[in-house]
Amino acid sequence: MSVPVAFRVASVLLWFTALGFGLPCVWVIRNLLTGRGLPILFGFHAYGGGPFERWGPRGMAVMLFVFMLVCGVEGVAGWLLWGGHTAGAVLALALLPVGALFWWGFALPIPPLLALVRTALILLNWRALK
Repeated sequence: MSVPVAFRVASVLLWFTALGFGLPCVWVIRNLLTGRGLPILFGFHAYGGGPFERWGPRGMAVMLFVFMLVCGVEGVAGWLLWGGHTAGAVLALALLPVGALFWWGFALPIPPLLALVRTALILLNWRALK
C-alpha cells in the first residue's frame, strides 16, 4: 500500500514546524537566561509580542523549553505520518490544541496556517491510513 502524497506533504509541514520553530528555542532560551533578551530573527523579536512575554525572561524560557518539546513530538508525528500510520495522524491532531496555546502565547502567525493545511490534508485522506 503506497502512502498518499497528502500525508507526505503534511509530514513535511510537521517537520518544518518542528525544526523551524523548535530549534531556534535553544538560542532564544540561552539569550533570555544570560540577560540578552529576545534576539532578532528575520527582523522580528523571536517569540516576542505575545502574552508569554509578560512572564519575564525566566517564565518565557520555561515556556520555550516546553514548546521545544512539543515541536519535537510534532517531528515524531511527521515521521509516523510519512509512513501513513494512524498514530502519526492522531498525534498530529492531538497536538493542535497544545500547539495553539503556544502559537497564541508567543504570537506566532505561521504555525496556525501550516496546521490548518496539514489538518485538512490528514482529514481528507483519513481512510488511507494504516
